Amino acid sequence: MYRRQYLFVYGTLLQDCNNEMSQFLQKHAEIVGHGYFCGKLYDVDEFPGAILSEDFSKKVYGNIYKLSNPELVFKVLDEYEGIGAEQTDLDLFKRVKVEAFTEAGHTLKTWVYIYNLPTNQLRLIPSGRYI
Repeated sequence: MYRRQYLFVYGTLLQDCNNEMSQFLQKHAEIVGHGYFCGKLYDVDEFPGAILSEDFSKKVYGNIYKLSNPELVFKVLDEYEGIGAEQTDLDLFKRVKVEAFTEAGHTLKTWVYIYNLPTNQLRLIPSGRYI
């Protein structure tokens, strides 16, 4: 079912965050490198939330991973990101496929956790970088 799956991370799952979940991801994935996707990054509270954008000047920066065990990784991370067995409009995040760009200029189809609630009361992070 899962073949060569990639995951783009931009927040608490970043390699440099060095928390339990980022360490879990590093054990079950190989870092491809740094990259970005077209979107906007917001300060939600103690974590960021990104939304997609069609404006190519708006970018969210992060790490791209190639997953060694996608089924396990998605099971654990979906729960961590507040996604139930079936994704709903009430979930904090949703997992979607996006086109991400590597530092080397390559394009990859990656999964990413997108913020699923309104952003009008949130502070935009103009740099597109969480850390």
